[in-house]
Amino acid sequence: MNRFTLIIVGIALLFSVGTGASALAAAPGQADAAIAWRLLDYIAVDYPGAVSDGAVINRGEYDEMLEFSQSASERIAGLPATGAKADLVRLANQLQRAIADRASAEVVGAHARALGREVLLAYPVPLAPSALPDLSQSAALYADQCASCHGPTGDGDGPVAAGLDPPPAVFTDLVRAQERSVFSLYQVINQGVDGTAMGSFAHLDSSAQWALAFRVSAFAFSDADARRGELIWNAEPDLRRRLSTLEALTQITPAQLNRELGAERAPALAAFLRQMPGRATASRAAGLDVARARVRESVSAYQNGDRDRAVDLALSAYLDGFEPFEPALAMRDAELLAQIERSMGALRAAIGRGAPTSEVQIQADELSGLIDQADGVLEQGAGDWMSSFVGSLTILLREGLEALLIVVAMVAFLRKARRPEGIRYVHAGWVTALVVGTATWFVATELIAVSGASRELTEGFGSLLAAVVLVSVGIWMHGKSQAGEWQRYIQKTMSEALSRGSSWFLFGLAFLVVYREVFETILFFAALWTEQNGAAILAGAGAAILLLAAVAWAMLRYSRELPVGKLFNYSAVLIAILAVILIGKGVAGLQEAGMVGITPWPFVPRIAMLGVFPALQPVAAQFLLMGIIAYGFWRNVRRVNP
Repeated sequence: MNRFTLIIVGIALLFSVGTGASALAAAPGQADAAIAWRLLDYIAVDYPGAVSDGAVINRGEYDEMLEFSQSASERIAGLPATGAKADLVRLANQLQRAIADRASAEVVGAHARALGREVLLAYPVPLAPSALPDLSQSAALYADQCASCHGPTGDGDGPVAAGLDPPPAVFTDLVRAQERSVFSLYQVINQGVDGTAMGSFAHLDSSAQWALAFRVSAFAFSDADARRGELIWNAEPDLRRRLSTLEALTQITPAQLNRELGAERAPALAAFLRQMPGRATASRAAGLDVARARVRESVSAYQNGDRDRAVDLALSAYLDGFEPFEPALAMRDAELLAQIERSMGALRAAIGRGAPTSEVQIQADELSGLIDQADGVLEQGAGDWMSSFVGSLTILLREGLEALLIVVAMVAFLRKARRPEGIRYVHAGWVTALVVGTATWFVATELIAVSGASRELTEGFGSLLAAVVLVSVGIWMHGKSQAGEWQRYIQKTMSEALSRGSSWFLFGLAFLVVYREVFETILFFAALWTEQNGAAILAGAGAAILLLAAVAWAMLRYSRELPVGKLFNYSAVLIAILAVILIGKGVAGLQEAGMVGITPWPFVPRIAMLGVFPALQPVAAQFLLMGIIAYGFWRNVRRVNP
């Protein structure tokens, strides 16, 4: 494969990276577990309308409760065998007996809720969407799909409601709304309700189903209560910490809030969470709670013998929960960030090698404790103006220097080779990379949902491809630095114009090395910008650009005075060092995306700037590449001095 082809393949790979591990595979029995949970939720909500004080007050409702409990038991009995299944069957039988004995609504509701929680622990079901759906279209979606039965405002008075038996649900009924979670409404929308006119809406995509669930969950609450609830929310950090994740938001019921907060505050907070979920989830705690939840679910899956899902969940804890907060934490406590990354790798490694459950639990507990520490550090706020300025400056300097050194070396080479026409291809390459890198981030954040895996894969593949190209360039330049080689090269090419392929190779190399750095820099800046330190970040970036410009000017001026042989020799060594750094970063990025396994080497320090990470795979890749470079340099010397 020639160099130009390699560049094109590299660029294509950069733009074809997919979402990766955040889309977790469905676990065995997940569908039946979801149906069983829905039946149990219905029992908890509807049983008070069937039995009161030990007497049946609605024979139709009571018969339905008997049927639902029987069906839930059968579903649970048919689930795949796990260590928890026997207890689930026992609890399901207890629930059936309680309903048959006409137990109180409190007892039956507690039984049904407890059994539902255990079912979801043993057979994990996605309890929330991966991202908050677009609720701006939910009103139109409801009018199109639901209003004909449930009415325009959820009162159950749609134009076709009169002919339905049983009648459609009344979403404005506050008593029943108290017992409904958004997740339970989503389950009904997704699967429908047997024996009623409510069919499945599985033909809609998942985001639309979740949008409908949020829409109908809010009908029973007033706008005035929602505004009052927002004041409560903003005034109480503990509430935000506990309830700002999508999972918490979709699972909690107003009745649970009432028991926790009291009748005075609970309705207002419930109204806020149902009507303004975007404001409730737009917080740091939401992402870190996702990380905590994934860690717990990973241990649960491992205990149930599903090692593959446990690995996926542990990976999701990083990609979907923690990864977006890396830049802010790196700026405030780099050592804590390193500890968390080591602990996450150790958890995945323990699961992957089949360690005892107790060891996996200990590792998970350690990781959860570190995430709690990160939560505390990030809770302190964005820091002062100077810390944001310095963070922005160092990020851009660190990322920019790697790309700058390559671009300057290319320009210096073309000047020495008396090929000024090639310089415009280099400049076109890095300018295009700036534009495309910015456009890529805009598309990824505004038009599509980019996952943590996509970011890590883009950085990982970009680093590996750049390392491969740089190694070939470095060995070639080292060869031309040997005595006589440069003069022979000049004599051979002086009369020839720069070939079309060589010109586009220069463009592709400049594009590749700069695009990778631009993409990573924008990721860092986007994360820091959410801390609302915009002026400090812009000032730091501006200072870094001035410093980079000064470095570029000095290097280009000094390179004019260097003899050709020394220029090529120094450039070759510099490029080789950068290739070793990039291959370490590339392998580490693929590990974080779950494409490469992790064998922790805790005795190796984490020096991200040099591409050094405490794991076997990136260190081995760096030593292998150093061996290849050493062999290439040795061959160059032997060819000139046999």
